[in-house]
Amino acid sequence: MSVLPFDQREGFIWMNGKLLPWKDAHLHVLSHGLHYGSSVFEGERAYGGKIFKSLEHTERFHRSAELLDFKIPYSVDEIEAAKQLVVDKNGMDSCYVRPVAWRGSEMMAVAAQNATIHVAIAVWDWPSMFDVNEKMRGIRLDIAEYRRPDPKTAPCNSKAAGLYMICTISKHAAERKGYADAMMLDWQGRVAECTGANIFFTKDGAIHTPTADCFLDGITRRTVIDLAQRRGIGVHERRITPDELSGFNECFLTGTGAEVTPVSEVGPYRFTPGNISRTLMEDYTAEVNKH
Repeated sequence: MSVLPFDQREGFIWMNGKLLPWKDAHLHVLSHGLHYGSSVFEGERAYGGKIFKSLEHTERFHRSAELLDFKIPYSVDEIEAAKQLVVDKNGMDSCYVRPVAWRGSEMMAVAAQNATIHVAIAVWDWPSMFDVNEKMRGIRLDIAEYRRPDPKTAPCNSKAAGLYMICTISKHAAERKGYADAMMLDWQGRVAECTGANIFFTKDGAIHTPTADCFLDGITRRTVIDLAQRRGIGVHERRITPDELSGFNECFLTGTGAEVTPVSEVGPYRFTPGNISRTLMEDYTAEVNKH
């Protein structure tokens, strides 16, 4: 499928306090964020012209930067206003929203404490991946070679660009084998998450999901847990080992891009997308469209 490159699109991008024509939003090739991973970002969606849980995302954006030892040079309120401005200026009703911050080009070494912190916000069209009936067939996951790192070795509570390097490698490897994505284990060999989404399982009418201690406690993840609890569905956040997967009935992913997406396979394990997956998928759709 042909996709228009992101540097050739039309519209407006907010960058360092100014709204620029899309093609004029540049950074230098010697930006520290490109070479050393000193960059953080958010992935959000707007529905009906309003960004879902926008404030939670902006607050996490600021926390992520602090964990990487830099400060976003715009307040939460300023980022909130800028995000909505970009959605409105681009005439987007439903879209993906990407704030990103990075260290600039004043210093090119591991240490770059005096580098300028740049911030940009872009939006683009990203419809739901599948309709409900297509989703209920379930996607297929490989099991990744690389694992989520020990939280003592990386700032796992930051949505840091550098932490996604092993996710890209793992997703590419899965796609080459014909899978849609890959499930990643943690550094101790327990179930963690997928390359860009959190993972859930069901058993005996309850939900089981890994404890978010070495990966992001996703905003969509928390939303779906809340929706399940409103339904009276039990939720168990706990350690899950791979050998338990054969005892689960359903499996689904949650994330800004995935929303709620059922899974039919994880490596050798098989699942049947069912009532809990469908109910939470429908409840999530209703939740994000409340205004």
